Amino acid sequence: MLALHRNRLPQADGTPLLTDSGLETTLIFLDGLDLPCFASYPLLDTVEGRRTLRAYFERHLAIAADHNSGFLLESPTWRASRDWGAELGHGPADLERLNKAAIALLAEIRRDAGAVAPIVISGNIGPRGDGYQPDTAMSADEAQAFHAEQIGWFAETAADLVTAVTICTVNEGVGIIRAAAAAEMPVVLSYTTETDGRLPDGTPLGEAFEQTDMMTAGAAAYYMINCAHPDHFRAALETDAAWLKRVWGVRANASRLSHAELDEAEELDAGNPAELGRDYAQLKRVLPNLRVYGGCCGTDHRHIEAMADCCFQHQNA
Repeated sequence: MLALHRNRLPQADGTPLLTDSGLETTLIFLDGLDLPCFASYPLLDTVEGRRTLRAYFERHLAIAADHNSGFLLESPTWRASRDWGAELGHGPADLERLNKAAIALLAEIRRDAGAVAPIVISGNIGPRGDGYQPDTAMSADEAQAFHAEQIGWFAETAADLVTAVTICTVNEGVGIIRAAAAAEMPVVLSYTTETDGRLPDGTPLGEAFEQTDMMTAGAAAYYMINCAHPDHFRAALETDAAWLKRVWGVRANASRLSHAELDEAEELDAGNPAELGRDYAQLKRVLPNLRVYGGCCGTDHRHIEAMADCCFQHQNA
């Protein structure tokens, strides 16, 4: 398998890309699946699981086709790292196989996607600990050593880049970027915020981006924000600071609930897809380089379609 875009990401040339929505919440609340540890990667081990994942991504690709948009395929590997894998009974050999199988599946989906282009494949990684809590205190060196394993597996596949999402401390973000640079993989880092627009450890959003760039010599391809409603971080964007130009993507939550409230929720809060689409149109005016549009918890293909309707020209318009 060859990486098609690793040497030059279409996003770097300003190409706007849709991406998917809240994979795990869709699978749990809409498809009725049980995902221990909020992990979707075990689905790769069965024919039915792979069929479910393919159908999920193809629903989103159809929206990209309708809006003449490129697409960013994110692998279902947010939990497919050593510590989480151990909780699910998977050792390093299992995890290597499943991470590589995830990229192979996305490569097949890209091959069969018809007219949608460009399609970029991303190896998705998550935090070592809970994505809502800065509960795994690591130095940047420790984070680099931990995440190097999963990033190294992706480097041996058709993945065009690595995307780390729901990161809640600067040290972990810095370690991830350094590990990707060592593996010669383009890397995107996405921080999450609480309802006050700060990282879960209290770091202001802009300060987190600035510190990360400073500690990595600007090695990340770009940054994103995910797993928070636009209302939670909108005020943090009300500045003319240079870091705004480094934020190229947003994967927002459908719900305005806090992380703690979402953790305790027994029913899905899908919010209002049309309203979220309009929120993205507003974000597009605030973030001068916004070019990756997707969703996180509670969103599904309806929210992505609303974003596309508000931010992309429909090909039949």
